[in-house]
Amino acid sequence: MRYVSTRGRAPEAGFIDVLLAGLASDGGLYAPAAWPTLGAGEIAAFAGRPYAEVAAEILGLFAGDEIDSGALLRICQRAYAGFSHPAVAPLRQLAPGRFLLELFHGPTLAFKDVAMQLLGGLFEHALALRGRTMTIVAATSGDTGGAAASAFAHLAGVRLVVLFPEGRVSEVQRRFMTTTGADNVRCVAVDGDFDACQAIVKTLFADEAFARESELAAVNSINLARIAAQCVYYFTAAVALGAPARPVAFAVPTGNFGDAYAGWAARRMGLPIERLIVATNANDIVARALTDGIYRRGQTVATQSPAMDIQVASNFERLHFEYAGRGNLETAVAYEAFARTGEIILPPAIRAAMAEVFEGRSVSEAATTEAMRRAWEETGELVDPHTAVALAGADAAATLSAMTPLVVLSTAHAAKFPEAAQAAGLTADVARVEALGRLPEHFDRLPADAEAVKAYVRGWA
Repeated sequence: MRYVSTRGRAPEAGFIDVLLAGLASDGGLYAPAAWPTLGAGEIAAFAGRPYAEVAAEILGLFAGDEIDSGALLRICQRAYAGFSHPAVAPLRQLAPGRFLLELFHGPTLAFKDVAMQLLGGLFEHALALRGRTMTIVAATSGDTGGAAASAFAHLAGVRLVVLFPEGRVSEVQRRFMTTTGADNVRCVAVDGDFDACQAIVKTLFADEAFARESELAAVNSINLARIAAQCVYYFTAAVALGAPARPVAFAVPTGNFGDAYAGWAARRMGLPIERLIVATNANDIVARALTDGIYRRGQTVATQSPAMDIQVASNFERLHFEYAGRGNLETAVAYEAFARTGEIILPPAIRAAMAEVFEGRSVSEAATTEAMRRAWEETGELVDPHTAVALAGADAAATLSAMTPLVVLSTAHAAKFPEAAQAAGLTADVARVEALGRLPEHFDRLPADAEAVKAYVRGWA
């Protein structure tokens, strides 16, 4: 397997190089030079198999011959051994034809664990093969930081720096990052929003001398290995509901667009996904782009679903590349203009093609709270506010085919957001996170300035 940049100015690379680099040297994101595909029989054969086995088979399509299949299976088995549910990503029926895909059974109670626990094992394996050490710099809007800290804590050959927007993540999200006690993990509260944190990370990678000197790597959803890992639960959920014999639809709460893009990738690989409903909170750059054809950066608004408080959805660049006919020149021009103007106007043909698969829905704070209340009253399920955004988005979406089941991605445990539950007149069971409150926190503070972060990384002896 070979990988190309969405902007076309970086050389092709193999899986391990893409894994360790994260971002392409031209500022673009990596995509497969040719997508791996699965036939109907191969997809059907996933039914009833352990999640780790399915993950190893799908990841093997992306890794090619760079990671031995036996080693890959062991990495996957170890990654998911600590999940609190044996199915890893179980389905729960809410109503006829509607299901909840529970992605919060990992160590930090968020869907990011599903990919990040696997990524930790992949990094450890790849660095051992190469005899290297690396510094990972990650920006988080809430859940990625905790998942990365859990996955990479105490791993040999890895130093992790997590940047999070101060005051814009929940207390539980913050504590999952800052209480590992690991010498190889450092957390930094940045005086800015998530988009500022994400921009800093991209600036660090764009400085080629600094990236080489620090041996930088990225584990945000700009890392294609995370996208590959997230494809897996689309396959397992769809197969459990009758795929490939019948299509399935998904409603996805989104911020950086990685989870929704993983659904598109699974579809591109052969999974019959009829529709992807992309639900955002008030930070609705993706919903607006899919609805109006204008991808325009706005002012980030703080909401009760903070992991989605994003106004620059990095993975939308991958979608632009694909729908522009894999046009790296068009994508490079569009995103260089976006850096100057904060806007991309999607050509009518691209917008129409996206609309065949995607439906964007923006959900208000009031609608989010109401969705939490209704889920409890009608199904007995206490959902977190991100999942509530997806439920509300699904309710507002166009009607699906009568025989198409709809799967709503539940991306975090409600215990991480007790204030949101309280606002809906509900009480979250916080027993699973109470121990965090007794652990000492360790984090530093920096301005939203790339040079300050560079100095911080250099100063970590």
